[in-house]
Amino acid sequence: MTALRSFRLRRRMGSALALLVAPLLFGCQTASTTPVLKAAPSAELHVLTSGGFNIAFDALAKQYMAETGTRIVTGHGPSMGDTPQAIPARLARHEDADVVILARSALDRLAVEGKVTPSTQVDLGLSKIAIAVKAGAPVPDISTPEALRDTLIAAKSVAWSDSASGVYIQTTMLDKLGIADQVRPKGRMIPATPVGEIVASGQAEIGFQQLSELKPVKGIRIIGLLPDSLQKVTAFSGGIVAYSTRQQPARALLDYLSSSKADAVIRESGLEPASRKANP
Repeated sequence: MTALRSFRLRRRMGSALALLVAPLLFGCQTASTTPVLKAAPSAELHVLTSGGFNIAFDALAKQYMAETGTRIVTGHGPSMGDTPQAIPARLARHEDADVVILARSALDRLAVEGKVTPSTQVDLGLSKIAIAVKAGAPVPDISTPEALRDTLIAAKSVAWSDSASGVYIQTTMLDKLGIADQVRPKGRMIPATPVGEIVASGQAEIGFQQLSELKPVKGIRIIGLLPDSLQKVTAFSGGIVAYSTRQQPARALLDYLSSSKADAVIRESGLEPASRKANP
């Protein structure tokens, strides 16, 4: 074999070897530089809840996250009223929301307006209205409608919320007692802020709000519920937001909140578990 032929043969063999080795080297380089893919993040749900169910939901949300790994982002606001924080106003702005929990009357209104997915409403807790005074203040008599009437006439200032309980106090209960003209001028409807805080600070002598909303407030004494003949029971209910892109996970959360797993927490918050029936 001539020297020239030997050189050409060695060059062809070297080229072939390079073609075989190059992909292996490229593959090793790719494997070492490609980032490791991380696991997909857990599902996330955004919930807007009103004052009457706040305490119960905060506790139930922690349970649900621990059991399912679903992350829950909670926003709070009144069931109704003119404040920007009110849940109807937040849905009108299309805030990120999957589930809303609020007074049943307000929830049904949202369903009629097309802001809540039809037939997803389910009652979660039943709430009663309670009365509070500042801690250390004399305890007035509210044991009967007549006693409550005299107490409100004697009070220098009275406060109630701008949500379901307060609307009832201002528009219905005072009229039932026949003292609307005497009490309304010295009464205040409190927007967004818990009524208990107004009482604790001394800005109102007597305050009315859902028992579940008064319980967590420090600096007040809850003296009792409205007399039975004047009491108004409000259902706090959940529904799925119509524009939510997470309808199925939202349904799963509502199923959990309306199951027997939630009963103990709901009772502890000052509510009674509601009947387990959604709209037909």
